[in-house]
Amino acid sequence: MFDVRDLFQWERFITPSIIRAFFWVAFFVALIGGIYGVLLGLQELPLNPLAAFLITLGSIAGALLAILTARLVAEFVLITFRINDHLGTLRSRTEV
Repeated sequence: MFDVRDLFQWERFITPSIIRAFFWVAFFVALIGGIYGVLLGLQELPLNPLAAFLITLGSIAGALLAILTARLVAEFVLITFRINDHLGTLRSRTEV
């Protein structure tokens, strides 16, 4: 887990520890944005049903796309650090 002392030491990366928090923050921001867009679409329903449908559909699609993008970015960062760990292990094996 993340320790405050890790901020001042360079032996361990802190990004893999906080990337999960980044994902959950991005997830809830996208979810709130999607709910807000759906509510705007429902508010538009009496005036223009087609626009309300498109706003609602776009909000749901945008929220799902944002959640998927946040997950892909988080996995990419974690994979990058995992590759670094594996390369360090391979380097230590060949130096012996």
